Amino acid sequence: MALTGRTALLAALGSLPVGILEPSWAGILAVNAPLSVAILCDYAMAAPVRRLQFTRSGDTSVRLGDSAEVQLTITNPSARRLRARLRDAWPPSSWLPGTEQASSRHTLTIPAGERRRISTTLRPTRRGDRQAARVTVRSYGPLGLAARQGHHEVPWTVRVLPPFTSRKHLPSRLARLRELDGRTSVLIRGEGTEFDSLREYVPGDDTRSIDWRATARQTTVAVRTWRPERDRHILIVLDTGRTSAGRVGNVPRLDASMDAALLLTALATRAGDRVDLLAYDRRTRAQVQRRAAGEVLPAMVNALAPLEPELVETDARGLSAAALKHAPQRSLIVLLTSLDAAPIEEGLLPVLPQLTQRHTVLVAAVADPHIEEMASGRGSLDAVYDAAAGTQTGIQRRRTAEQLQRHGVTVVDATPENLAPALADAYLALKAAGRL
Repeated sequence: MALTGRTALLAALGSLPVGILEPSWAGILAVNAPLSVAILCDYAMAAPVRRLQFTRSGDTSVRLGDSAEVQLTITNPSARRLRARLRDAWPPSSWLPGTEQASSRHTLTIPAGERRRISTTLRPTRRGDRQAARVTVRSYGPLGLAARQGHHEVPWTVRVLPPFTSRKHLPSRLARLRELDGRTSVLIRGEGTEFDSLREYVPGDDTRSIDWRATARQTTVAVRTWRPERDRHILIVLDTGRTSAGRVGNVPRLDASMDAALLLTALATRAGDRVDLLAYDRRTRAQVQRRAAGEVLPAMVNALAPLEPELVETDARGLSAAALKHAPQRSLIVLLTSLDAAPIEEGLLPVLPQLTQRHTVLVAAVADPHIEEMASGRGSLDAVYDAAAGTQTGIQRRRTAEQLQRHGVTVVDATPENLAPALADAYLALKAAGRL
């Protein structure tokens, strides 16, 4: 039996793809046949979605905390005008909270055979690679009563790099480096430095640096000045085991260690030293080796960007073996790890002689300022218990640092915001003392 009139119209509407009709019209169709015909015609005149063509361009990397712009070019090859709403979807961590809808949704009109470009602004909240998800398009008819909807996969990756917030400390450390380099009249002494020049003695100079032969040839006392040796090798080792996953304040320990590593790299390369990177827990997670001075910092930033802590106990023997493999000659090994008693006493201390026998070792760790606040707390029973726990933790941490120092290790223990400059200062002190 053939369907006629309203029955045939409803059957036709029922055969349309789910979701093409605006929800507000669903209850009207059964009682208003002319409107239903208008909706059908509007749907038929909407530009097809599947034939749309997409290409991407724009930023491929951005520092954490900055914004990235990614352009999406949409080509409409059909004979109908495209009136559409478009959603350019990305992972949730690609936006600041509450800004995803405003940033990812666009309204556009593209005449037949033409193209348009839209821009999506990303402001990622985490390091790593952010990959574009699907592009969803809803194409409306001229009346806006019905729409076609579909999606396209348009791949694009934006790498979110470490923020390198400690670069603000670089100018002051470079000024101190220039002093060590003999560009200003500062006396430096110690084994492993190179003779630079003679100058007149001033009160406070070390008398052991007086050049008696030069003094005999002139009327004033002459002292030698020195400059640190260049082309020393520095291996930065990042412990990416479970302890690096802990958060101190709002900063993961690993991120604070990365920031310190970047400042040290920038400073050491300016000093003419060679810097390599090794990230390790039970296997090598990232490495940067044998790069030219101008390439080291960009390569290290790129290698650190996708690095995440692994929830495993670090294999200290494997780490020591990997470090010795990467540093076959005498080097400064900078180990960014924790000062927790158990991992140090059971893991690092037994293998430490293998490292200190051939290399200068520096251990840097992130300290939690909340522990000091706990130790100084009073006024209530809970505060007293917290103070006892904080004091005990501080004592254990200092005892662990002393154990490392007895093995000839330099220890830097500082809060997240102070770790990077403290590590840079320790490097300059070692250089001034001629231990590199």
